[in-house]
Amino acid sequence: MEDKKLTEKESLEVITSMIARTKQRYIGDGRIMLMWGYLVAVVTILVWGMLATTHQHVWNFLWFAIPLVGVPVSAIMANKQQRQKGVKTFYDKVTSQLWTIASLSEIVVTMACIAVQYFTGASCWSAMLIYTLIAMPIAEIAQGLLIKEKSLTVGGVIGLLVGIVTVCCVAGGIKLYANWYMPLFIFAFVAMMVVPGHILNHKARK
Repeated sequence: MEDKKLTEKESLEVITSMIARTKQRYIGDGRIMLMWGYLVAVVTILVWGMLATTHQHVWNFLWFAIPLVGVPVSAIMANKQQRQKGVKTFYDKVTSQLWTIASLSEIVVTMACIAVQYFTGASCWSAMLIYTLIAMPIAEIAQGLLIKEKSLTVGGVIGLLVGIVTVCCVAGGIKLYANWYMPLFIFAFVAMMVVPGHILNHKARK
């Protein structure tokens, strides 16, 4: 028995349906984004406050609280959502792979920074700031375009602009002083994670 060939109209309807289903998965799933956004903001404020009051760089190790807390909590939340919403579409898998690649590459950059500091004594942690504000916004912009969600696209663009500013500062030898860069870093994550997360949840309630 021959497989039925889809017409151009039917193919477009199937693709549109898959995109709609994927978008529906993310509408109401802003909780994961909110978790990451608030986690990054809280840790950043904590590091900023401790550095300002104690002037001890050891408090920079608090940055590791972000992946140590965020990764397992995110995995638990994602598994729960998967059980609730069933089979993934092709577009679900694409968006999932986008974030997986971005997250794994973050781990690689972190390990590289640790290795460089251990073997050479040179601090290159600004690379983490640069990479985070380039890779994550690009993944979010791609996701926003894929599921046609403007809040994700706009938030990603804002985060990317902050990333570009960071690149220019580091390349130009401008020091990223905490009193102006920490608020900018928090602003980027609020735009990328917190605002879109609340918008997605608001749409779900409607």
